[in-house]
Amino acid sequence: MFGNTDGMPKPMAMDDDVIQSSSLDQMMSFSGTDEEPFNVAVGYNLGRMTWVADVPLAKLVEWSSVANDPEKGEIAQRPLDQSHARGLAVYMLKGLVNAAMARRRLQNKPIPETFGTVLHQLGSQPYFSLQPFVANIRDIDPERPSVRAERILSKSGETRGFQVYLPRHFRWWMIDGQHRLVGGQVVKDFLEGVLKSGNYPARNNLYTGRGPVSPDEMIVWMEALECARSFASVKVELHLGLSIDQERQLFHDLNNLGKKVTRSLSLKFDGSNPVTKFIDDVLINELGVQDCETEQSDWSKDDGCLARKDIVAVNAIAFLNKSNISGATPAIIEPRVEAVSRMWAAILAIPGFNVANAKTTTTAAQPVVLKSIAKVVFDLAFSNRRPDNGDTLLDTLFSRLNEVDFSHSNPMWRFYELDEAERTTLGLDGLSTYLPDHGGVSSEANRDLGAYQAGVMRFGSKHNDIYPILADMIRWKLKLPNRHLR
Repeated sequence: MFGNTDGMPKPMAMDDDVIQSSSLDQMMSFSGTDEEPFNVAVGYNLGRMTWVADVPLAKLVEWSSVANDPEKGEIAQRPLDQSHARGLAVYMLKGLVNAAMARRRLQNKPIPETFGTVLHQLGSQPYFSLQPFVANIRDIDPERPSVRAERILSKSGETRGFQVYLPRHFRWWMIDGQHRLVGGQVVKDFLEGVLKSGNYPARNNLYTGRGPVSPDEMIVWMEALECARSFASVKVELHLGLSIDQERQLFHDLNNLGKKVTRSLSLKFDGSNPVTKFIDDVLINELGVQDCETEQSDWSKDDGCLARKDIVAVNAIAFLNKSNISGATPAIIEPRVEAVSRMWAAILAIPGFNVANAKTTTTAAQPVVLKSIAKVVFDLAFSNRRPDNGDTLLDTLFSRLNEVDFSHSNPMWRFYELDEAERTTLGLDGLSTYLPDHGGVSSEANRDLGAYQAGVMRFGSKHNDIYPILADMIRWKLKLPNRHLR
């Protein structure tokens, strides 16, 4: 494993005559135009030789393949998630615009204002980077000379690396990074299409622009593509000669041996999404909402904080009417910040919220209740079907939210456990008209909101079933429009 070929690492040879062929394809003779040079550093990852290279993003896309298509050979990868790859494409596009700006700084060139405008529309963040890709070159046998190479020496004669000349039919089979790879292909296609047509595509558009591309924006996309081809590089760890079983094992180890961070912590560290920025800048720093990494399941130890993942989920509904914040852009979020800020100010005014023992004091401290408030806000403020007097109704919601009894003992939360006589006695007449199926219960829909025990109402864990019903109850209490009536 640690031997050499005439002083070179085993897979490398300076002389074409000693390169040994392991397949029919490799028996072909190659001219200089059939090879491409790459600078690599040689390492031994747990004893197995690897090459590490920095290559431009576009070059990685050109040379790499993913083993997830049965028509192309043995499968050693998971199925592709197109939506995940598209999200990474948007991230890479932002990174390439940032790279274009960085290159201008290095060249002492002015940066036109359009660069900053485009980056802001895409969603700027404090830092951009792609984790290293991991791939396998199946055609290279690490135990015998397989490629032509030259040693890279410093002025003092120390080895700084090797320049290897890879035949163009040698594929880099992606083991870790297939979604990043496909995302790179998507962003490359987007940039080339924009530059060729002069218009933003009607489909698979990665930017907020529509129609013809302005001359100033064309400069941004042209320089972003130039960076993808030359300046903006990514790091690749190349394994050599792995079998399909070894590729699969490496895929498993890379994706399963690491410990994943909690959802709340990852969201807290994310400075790229405009919703997480809103949470940090407005909710935490200005309004004083307390956040934490994990939810306290023991309510007797509740200090009043909300798990970051729950704060994000509530805002996802308020801003987007979605269960997550993927796809949030400054163009969507910024015009809605004022309304959602007012929502949180009204929530913070609820007695017992955001203080110690909040969960035993008020049901509003439970995330599913906050989601129900957020649902009403979205419907009145941002929905395509918002009422004509939506602004007035929104003012009513914010000013009268405290009129909703968020105590645990409010019988409204137990509507489905009460009979008609009890509902009448407890003043719940008319609530059924605001609820799905006029308050009816069937085996086809979940109407189990939770359990009321020892004076505490604990709502259930199936939030997506529960919060729309709680939102209907809030509408009924504040005499807001019934969403079931058109």
